[in-house]
Amino acid sequence: VLRHEEFEEGCKASCNGPYDGKWSKTMVGYGPEDNHFVAELTYNYGIGEYRLGNDFLGITLVSSQAVSNARKMGWPLREVATGVFETEAPGGYKFYLEDKEKLKQDPVLKVTLGVSNLQKSISYWSGLLGMKIYEKDEEKQRALLGYADNQCKLELKAVGGAVDHGTAFGRIAFSCAKEELPSIEALMKKENHKILTPLVSLDTPGKATVQVIILADPDGHEICFVGDEAFRDLSKVDPDGDKLLDDAMAADNSDQWFAAHKMKKVSA
Repeated sequence: VLRHEEFEEGCKASCNGPYDGKWSKTMVGYGPEDNHFVAELTYNYGIGEYRLGNDFLGITLVSSQAVSNARKMGWPLREVATGVFETEAPGGYKFYLEDKEKLKQDPVLKVTLGVSNLQKSISYWSGLLGMKIYEKDEEKQRALLGYADNQCKLELKAVGGAVDHGTAFGRIAFSCAKEELPSIEALMKKENHKILTPLVSLDTPGKATVQVIILADPDGHEICFVGDEAFRDLSKVDPDGDKLLDDAMAADNSDQWFAAHKMKKVSA
């Protein structure tokens, strides 16, 4: 756990999806957000279940330790290729674990998104957003892209039809120099591509205010670009992150609360 933050009302940039109530954000990863891929886990109080679509196809980790941990815990593993195991997090999110010693600082190898038209998506992510194409496989209808050799990659994979986002509403985020944000916004307007949230400042209680712009690719995948200078301040590892999360979970006690009131958690 790198940091944990609580919010009393929905985010004006829909960071917690289309929900307007209390929510929390927990950043988890293998190291600081400055030089690691991290996952942002959002929890909407009172929402007990989300319907998954085919938009987010999984995260791939290179970690023999993760495979060993899963076996020790009796967590279900399914070998889908030699030395590669598929498993599911609670809620159904897929992880692919490569049974190798990690070769770099960050074991997160790639994040895979489903797309309806591979070439159209490559044109957007590479031609427009400037990502480098590392691999392209027409037969398997997949492509691997990234901004740097030593960073987590983005894999685009055709799903053979329309992309369904379900009700979970995730997004991919990148940091860049703050002065680049207006140029990104201007480019999207010029090319007539969707801007979900025009350049806006977002506050985090007791922490830095960051500037972001949120886009949508041809399949509606949300993309957030955040000003790096303020983000570096916001994203510092919080030594109290674990305790803040534990305290919030203890205070929430939501399963017992819903049971006591003879109510079911809402399904989104």
